[in-house]
Amino acid sequence: MVVEDPGLDAGRAWKPRRTATGGAGWPLLPNSGELHRGVLTSGAADQLAALVARAAHAPVALIHFAQGDRLRLYGGWGLAGSWDEVTDTPIENSLAGIVLHSDDPVVIKDLAADERGLALGAARRGGYLAHAVRDQQGAVLGVCCASDPRPRDWTAEEIAAVAEAAQVCTLLITEQLARYEIDQQRRFLDAVLGSLHDGVTACDADGNVVFVNERMRDMWTGAGLSPNRLPSDGLTDTDGNPLTQDDLGLFRALRGEHLRDEEVILHSPDRRVHHYLIDAHPITGPDGHTVGAVQAVQDVTRRRRVERFRTCELAVTAALADAISIQTAGERVLEAVVDTLGWAHAELWLVDEAAAVVRSAAQWSAPGWDAEIDVPADLPYGRGLAGRAWQVGKPLWIRDVGQPQSLIAEETAHRSRLHAALAVPVKEGFETLGVLEVFADTVEDSEDELLALMSGIAAHIGQFIERRRVEDLQRQLNRSKNEYLALIGHELRTPLTSISAYTELLREADEATLIAEGPRLLEVIERNSTQLRHIINELMELSALDAGHADVQLMPMDLAEVVRDSVDQARAAIDDAPLVIEDQLPEKLMLPGDRKRLRQVVDNLLGNAVKYSPDGGHIGVTLRADGRAAELAVSDTGLGVSSDEREKLFTGMYRTSRGNDKAIPGTGLGMTLSRAVVTKHHGSIELVDHEGPGTTVLVRLPMDAR
Repeated sequence: MVVEDPGLDAGRAWKPRRTATGGAGWPLLPNSGELHRGVLTSGAADQLAALVARAAHAPVALIHFAQGDRLRLYGGWGLAGSWDEVTDTPIENSLAGIVLHSDDPVVIKDLAADERGLALGAARRGGYLAHAVRDQQGAVLGVCCASDPRPRDWTAEEIAAVAEAAQVCTLLITEQLARYEIDQQRRFLDAVLGSLHDGVTACDADGNVVFVNERMRDMWTGAGLSPNRLPSDGLTDTDGNPLTQDDLGLFRALRGEHLRDEEVILHSPDRRVHHYLIDAHPITGPDGHTVGAVQAVQDVTRRRRVERFRTCELAVTAALADAISIQTAGERVLEAVVDTLGWAHAELWLVDEAAAVVRSAAQWSAPGWDAEIDVPADLPYGRGLAGRAWQVGKPLWIRDVGQPQSLIAEETAHRSRLHAALAVPVKEGFETLGVLEVFADTVEDSEDELLALMSGIAAHIGQFIERRRVEDLQRQLNRSKNEYLALIGHELRTPLTSISAYTELLREADEATLIAEGPRLLEVIERNSTQLRHIINELMELSALDAGHADVQLMPMDLAEVVRDSVDQARAAIDDAPLVIEDQLPEKLMLPGDRKRLRQVVDNLLGNAVKYSPDGGHIGVTLRADGRAAELAVSDTGLGVSSDEREKLFTGMYRTSRGNDKAIPGTGLGMTLSRAVVTKHHGSIELVDHEGPGTTVLVRLPMDAR
């Protein structure tokens, strides 16, 4: 059975009224969007259509909802043929237009005989009974109609039944649209909350979490927590006071508080620290009672880290600004790093090229860690984290130093509570001057920001060391200038005075005096001339080395042979003196060096040992390989040098107070010249501790090319 489509378009004999709210001539359902039958149709609508058909004693009943200038099927009963014919039909030039503009039911006995049907060009016979579906404000919602393919009279009861059904349709359509609108709003809200950078959590009045957006789950997962549970421990405020779950912003808001930018710190199970800012507010129901609470959480860990990094840089800059040496600045720098970054321990190592080791210059531990750390005095090249960082010349990050595969497992076995470690070379240009190390008590992954910060701090330290070197050199140059002037005024004047005086005696002597005293006078003149020539040569040599005009020629050479020849010559020179020279030399010790200049250093050290040793004294010469360095030690049992004068021996024409007291001749240039030569070989020379009276000079020279 087929009925006339209520949306029948039979030409333009009838036009609907325009309304202020219609998009194309008819009012739009609020917020309905592009709806379709599947959105609003429910079993209840179809059952209502069946009741309408039964109450009106009609074979067909249809319920439509209006959307713009279209009617969309909501529920139906008894329609034969394709439902698509009535699923979506136009309102204009149709019976629906008449219905929607009528406050009373539209009752048609026979479409083919009724003027309204004729005006629309109805080609089929049949009865039609319809009533507009409106809300309480009169806005159009749809049409409820009954149809019969045969002409018929509609009774008052049937007309009333359709009108009552239209009122029920109002409730059904309104409810369905409300549900649809709520669903749409929820979808939009979910999309908005899901796109936020802040984590959002909501709970009901009993404190049960009812909503968590994806960002909040990501935060919990990133902190090592369950993605569906609020954290219950590990929470503190900014002062470090522990917080319970009841102190969380969500539950405080549930108790009526409004929170804005409340900072909370979470110490996650992996011991990482996370900083959050929390906004939380209660949710109030229509009756004014609290029905829940919502909080928004912003992860500011990175921001706090940047702030700490800036504070650290300022603290390091301040520590270096007032220091006079890296030894005095080291602890202050490390303290600034440990305190501002929250690390457990830090160390500063300085490179000793000659000994092929990095030596501990400073260390600092956070409170409570001092008893846990036992830092070795030095580490060989390539060993331990500091030695390895020096070797590779770039930062090294160890996620967990306690793991067997760690580069420094053997070094840090006693540091069982330390985990992450970072070592950054301290450089000036291409030269590595030291290594900066920091340790954490948590397992950490590498972070570009931290690497950049520590590299910047290491660069500050490198510049500081180089600046102090330049300042020390400047002071040494000034001191050398004064000492040169003093030398010219004393050391050069003394032999010149003798030469001049004895020359005058020779000039004034008669023949007998010349014959008797001439040879002795000439011997004095010659001795003073030789001394003067020696002083001038040493000054010229030292000046050339310092200025870079005279360089060393590094060639493979046997240092053991050079030392052996120098010892043999010294023994021959003191053959009649009551001195003993003992040596412990290897058969061969090869290294890159300038044979002539190193022989000059060895001769000078042995000469000083002989000069300052009393009768019956003992001189020891040892040479050995120690790792990547050769060590030459020359010791004597002479006058010795006080600890505060040791370094001064290498600063120009310095003479020890004991040497001056004993009136032992010398210019004080020998040790300065020796250090200049050793430095050119990338080595070191120093006076070391000595048992009993006397002095020990230790020379370290690298055994490989630098």
